[in-house]
Amino acid sequence: MNTTESELQRLLDLQRQAHAADPAPAYAVRRDRLQRLGALIDTYAERFTAAVSQDFGNRSATETTLTEIVPLRAAIRHAQSHLRAWMRPRRVATAWTFWPGHSRLLRQPLGVVGIVSPWNYPLLLALSPLVDVLAAGNRALLKPSELTPLFADTLQAAVAEFFKPEEVAVLTGDAALGQAFCATPFDHLVFTGSTAVGRLVAQAAAKNLTPVTLELGGKSPAIVDVSCDLGKTLERLAWGKLINAGQTCIAPDYALVPRPQLDAFVAALRASMQRLYPRFAGNPDYTSIASERHLQRLHSLVEDARQQGATVLELEPGSGRQMAPVLLLNVHAGMRVLQEEIFGPLLPIVAYDTLDEAIAFVNARDKPLALYWFGSDSAHRDQVLAQTLSGGVSINDCLVHLAQDGLPFGGVGPSGQGHYHGEYGFRQFSKEKPVFLQSRWSAGGLVYPPYTPRVQRMLRWLARRA
Repeated sequence: MNTTESELQRLLDLQRQAHAADPAPAYAVRRDRLQRLGALIDTYAERFTAAVSQDFGNRSATETTLTEIVPLRAAIRHAQSHLRAWMRPRRVATAWTFWPGHSRLLRQPLGVVGIVSPWNYPLLLALSPLVDVLAAGNRALLKPSELTPLFADTLQAAVAEFFKPEEVAVLTGDAALGQAFCATPFDHLVFTGSTAVGRLVAQAAAKNLTPVTLELGGKSPAIVDVSCDLGKTLERLAWGKLINAGQTCIAPDYALVPRPQLDAFVAALRASMQRLYPRFAGNPDYTSIASERHLQRLHSLVEDARQQGATVLELEPGSGRQMAPVLLLNVHAGMRVLQEEIFGPLLPIVAYDTLDEAIAFVNARDKPLALYWFGSDSAHRDQVLAQTLSGGVSINDCLVHLAQDGLPFGGVGPSGQGHYHGEYGFRQFSKEKPVFLQSRWSAGGLVYPPYTPRVQRMLRWLARRA
């Protein structure tokens, strides 16, 4: 059942009142909420998996476990292990001129956090930020995508079973509710989705001066170096591209390949894809494109490239919504496939002659959410790391930097703003309040008015040594 805007306001008021009554939940309270979140995932894992597969048309239960359930369980364990240390006030350096006073940081909950999650990884991208939100002592309202309605209803029931509405609640509804949700004066708003919608979300939040974490997307490059052993690494690229049928915000969106290795790269990549998925249509391991509308958009990208002279290599024709991979050669910047985020099993392949040329190609576009580099030449690797800017990087693999709870996850520029995961998420959803504690032995009075010559001499002396 769709949530009304009046119910959204009621839940916001309820959570605000609960936060006012307990603005700094104790360690035991936060740990209990994390334990209940873990129990929710364990109890509903099979129901979540079935709902996601039905919403998509087909998605392997193993893939949902691998990409959504396992990372969530790991994130909860990580937060539980470090929570006490994260909550502890941090002493920080104090300028010697203010000794024996000292400084510290207090990490305090913000209040009520709104979380808007997308359809492509509906469980992970709803509950991963929630782990950090709860660890930081906040309350949360969640708005899952209307494009995965069975999952959204299942999540709403699960949260209602394990949490009181003044702690966490799920709101279901269409795009109109989503717009109202983003215009709500939360203490922080998390949005995961496209860059185009992210701009609208930021504008809506700005009217309330609501701080936002935007996890967007863009065109994440995979740079294949001349030092790359194609036989050993391309299966990782194939896996990163085809998991969830490419419907992943950090999936490789195009590949940059040294021109002399182009034919060998294409042959090795095709072989790797076909080892992972001997067939695509009817393969229970291969995910369907989530909707007919999205499928037609992907076909239109291919057709646009074909009409502009691209060479189109389809690994399997006519596979319906279980769309087989398509490799695109002889592409150029005027094609939509090199302008729009693909979000599907299409891979444009761009040949380059020098590493500088490859880096320039990446830097001529919006800063990506992820970047991948394959090779063994450490000097080339370090040059790419130093001369490009992206949300995150995996070297000689794809996607796996996202699974490291000790690393922040987030974009830069059009690919997003703000980070979460682990301590970075705890800090994102906390106010780090600076506190200076003055000593009874403070000598500040020595520079108070009246500004006698002695005070002026002392200030000149301090200015030279501060």
